[in-house]
Amino acid sequence: MAVTSLLRRFKSPTISSVWSLAIWKSNSSSSSFSTQCFVRRTASLTIPTESPPVPKKIPFAVSTHGITRQDPYRWMRNTDDADFLEFLERENSYAQAFMADTETLRRDLVSEMKTRMPAEIFTPPERWGPWLYRQYIPKGKEYPLLCRRLEKLGTNWFAGLFSGGHEEEEEVVLDWNQIAEQYGYVHVGVCRVSPDHNYLAYTVDPTGGERFLLQIKDLRSGRLVPRLEVDGVVSLAWALDGITLFYTVTDENQRPHRVVVTNVESDETDDTVVFSERDSSFCVDITTTKDGKFVTINSNSRTSSEELTCFKLSVYIVNADKPLTGMQRARERVPGVQCFLEHHNGFFYILTNAPTNAINEWSGEGYYLTRCLVEEIESSEWQIVFYPDDDVVIQDMDMFNDYLVLFLTKKGLPMLCSIDMPMKANIKHMEDLNPWHFPLPADPCSVAPCSNHNFESSIYRVVLTSPVIPDTIIEYNVSRRSFSIVQQEEGRVIDNSDSSKPCYSADHSTDNSSDRNNRINEGQSGQLDSQKPKWEDLSDAYVCERREVSSHDGVEVPLTILYSRESWKKSESPGILIGYGAYGEALDKSWCTNRLSMLDRGWVIAFADVRGGGGGEFSWHKSGTGSLKLNSIQDFIYSANYLIDNGYVHRHHLAAIGYSAGSILPAAAMNMHPSLFQAAILKVPFVDVLNTLSDSNLPLTLLDHEEFGNPNIQTDFRSILSYSPYDNIRRDVCYPSMLVTTSFHDSRVGVWEGAKWVAKIRESTCHDCSRAVILRTNMNGGHFGEGGRYARCEETAFDYAFLIKVMSSQQ
Repeated sequence: MAVTSLLRRFKSPTISSVWSLAIWKSNSSSSSFSTQCFVRRTASLTIPTESPPVPKKIPFAVSTHGITRQDPYRWMRNTDDADFLEFLERENSYAQAFMADTETLRRDLVSEMKTRMPAEIFTPPERWGPWLYRQYIPKGKEYPLLCRRLEKLGTNWFAGLFSGGHEEEEEVVLDWNQIAEQYGYVHVGVCRVSPDHNYLAYTVDPTGGERFLLQIKDLRSGRLVPRLEVDGVVSLAWALDGITLFYTVTDENQRPHRVVVTNVESDETDDTVVFSERDSSFCVDITTTKDGKFVTINSNSRTSSEELTCFKLSVYIVNADKPLTGMQRARERVPGVQCFLEHHNGFFYILTNAPTNAINEWSGEGYYLTRCLVEEIESSEWQIVFYPDDDVVIQDMDMFNDYLVLFLTKKGLPMLCSIDMPMKANIKHMEDLNPWHFPLPADPCSVAPCSNHNFESSIYRVVLTSPVIPDTIIEYNVSRRSFSIVQQEEGRVIDNSDSSKPCYSADHSTDNSSDRNNRINEGQSGQLDSQKPKWEDLSDAYVCERREVSSHDGVEVPLTILYSRESWKKSESPGILIGYGAYGEALDKSWCTNRLSMLDRGWVIAFADVRGGGGGEFSWHKSGTGSLKLNSIQDFIYSANYLIDNGYVHRHHLAAIGYSAGSILPAAAMNMHPSLFQAAILKVPFVDVLNTLSDSNLPLTLLDHEEFGNPNIQTDFRSILSYSPYDNIRRDVCYPSMLVTTSFHDSRVGVWEGAKWVAKIRESTCHDCSRAVILRTNMNGGHFGEGGRYARCEETAFDYAFLIKVMSSQQ
């Protein structure tokens, strides 16, 4: 299903004696810091002797709906201002001085993280046509290579994997490391190999500003196709002839609004515009059906009201075999209706939420599956194939020649199933089609599809992961209804000094004597092989619990809690609470070896799936948007209190982390309850919410009106004003220690947002407390930072060292 990704504001050895805090000891339970100045309660904390930078203030007032607000730091939005650049540099220097005494700790953390990291990383080869493709990170390199080789007929393609002399020579299709050397930065957006495997079209962001350049590489010669430079490219789709390429480009606000077609072998310099979306609240996306026979153009928007979030969508179809013969509209744009289609043997299969009277038992929310003949796509009546049960939500579909794969959720947990193709229409329930439900671990996990390009394949490959399950590549043989584990990342606890710490190395055995690790939904027909692969996890060393937290209005909020069996101490351990809660995006809880450095030091890491994010049901998103955004914040606050009240963390040792739009959660929570968290990390934070949403000239603003509200509407204005972090900083109150990170070239969240937040915190709150608020700006990267696997270790070590430092003063 081609779902447009709207642009969004969006990741133990002994240490020095100062940091010998591997196992935490609690302060006296009678100690209270909520009424004490930060300096008095953290006498052991080392703070630079010099004062933090003080930026200039320029009076500025803005009046909206009868309310006047003062914003003396508005001038920071001019990123060309020499005073602003100097301010950021001085803040970086202050941050370095603040963290100077953590140098040994950071070095130890980086060493731990790198020790857990394999010298080389590769994915198993995946067959597509006559080629085997794989990704590979060589030893000592930061970034991956996309490689391929011709499959040798009549051999097992896993046998003699890329062995010299017996197989076709492997060639490098794309090397991220070369791009990084060329630009000093690398962010590859999308890669699309042509149907005949002769060309690679890809997009690259050379600055971090997310103005992606289109590059086309001739894979036969290994050279780039000379052409006029095109930037602002977002999505790509090839026609069947292998030389006609469709791509979308953005407007000045980075909204994908135009579809362009080019012939990569033509000498013509002008590409042809085939579609333009003039409505500034709509984004355009393109994709091909899985069989490659049609290119679909989706123009969609997410519009909000006080009562519900609804969708508007237009779908156009291009025959990929005759790409220049024009487009056909699939269905007129209808408010509240969304549809995504695939093609199979003369039929379009469409997931839609269109209102219908034909399904008496349907709840009216989410998707159901319909179909129509290709020539009847514009018909007002599509055949209903089936609809899901009330507790099941269809999230996505993937079409193949012999089967259809459905991604589902049931009570917030992922499920996958396959249904044989072709299928009959007018089947009342999905179960009547005899689906095979893919076996999954009994414990909660997330599942993501691999490339699965081969339309004729009977093998479906996914990546399965959880906080305690290292990334595992599974192959489901749909025809045999069996599965196998192809590859699992090793999970290890590193111990360089203390024999009492747990050590674990993932066992890659496929023997399984117990069914407890496998989940098959009751009443389904899925069968396991007689030899059942074993789900390997680290549950012997780490505990992963899923709890339900009753929020302010009684709604149950999922909370995932992760800690070490050996190092965790009830009511004594420090902890981190992470949340996001925006755009319907699920919170990332995948396996991460870097977290082990904190877990082995006794820390608890918790993930709050607050409203506004992804929660299986579509209502979970809308109940945390617009005028209901406070639900997200309250969910986060109640999750924090749950951790404290139930003894998972010490009541004075809880930190919060928010990323991008997720930074609203901890920032707003600190305004409401300044003593709830001892520390916070806000990464590329969206905290100047009201001012940003009031400026239609900024990228994403019009799109974000649909997520957060439009300040030009009085009711929306008052709702946003009630929680906008920058507008609700309390005066003369002690705030937590904070690490705020920004990126100078960030096009999603302006670098000035974090800078204004820090400046106002220092101006308004307790003078002594604010000395432990630091701002760190990446002067080269964009919203997603920069650097590969080793550079990410450095950044994560800095974050962790900050938390350990400011928490250690409470020991």
